[in-house]
Amino acid sequence: MRYLVLLEATNPAGPPPPDLMAAIMKLGEEATAAGALLDTAGLLPSAAGAKITVTGGELAATDGPFAETKEMISYALYEVRSREEAVEWTNRFMRLHRDLWEGWAGEARVLQVMTF
Repeated sequence: MRYLVLLEATNPAGPPPPDLMAAIMKLGEEATAAGALLDTAGLLPSAAGAKITVTGGELAATDGPFAETKEMISYALYEVRSREEAVEWTNRFMRLHRDLWEGWAGEARVLQVMTF
């Protein structure tokens, strides 16, 4: 089963701590070696994006930035045996942020990719 994890966060001022980045790289290598992690990348701020909506049958495109207080900052795509496994990889990633970047706040959505 494939799961897409979307990370939204409000980052404290300044760059991420070097220890955090090293721990993220190590976790990514572990997930890749286990055959679980297929792809991951950071995302540019919403100011570089657009939102397409359909309301009342009308299509509209709105340039970013968007009003949400949290920015969608990255994604990961996993191929795992269960939702629980995808949640566990995501928990490990989130614990790194909690433990290594004081003041960081965020949330991750774990969504199963539909297959036919």
